Amino acid sequence: MSDSLKDRVREKLLRQLAEDGGHPVQQAEGDDPRLVSIDADLAALEQAADGDVIIEELAAKYWVP
Repeated sequence: MSDSLKDRVREKLLRQLAEDGGHPVQQAEGDDPRLVSIDADLAALEQAADGDVIIEELAAKYWVP
């Protein structure tokens, strides 16, 4: 696979957001905890450097190969 683990996790999180809400968390009605959690995880992923342990933790959490 040419994609890095970070890229695959990002793709999975974005797909999950689209499937669960279809719109940004800021525009969601109410405080859906799933969307808030995914949004927070995506923010943490964006701040992580390659090889950061959070990437592997998120991959395990979201079942990313």
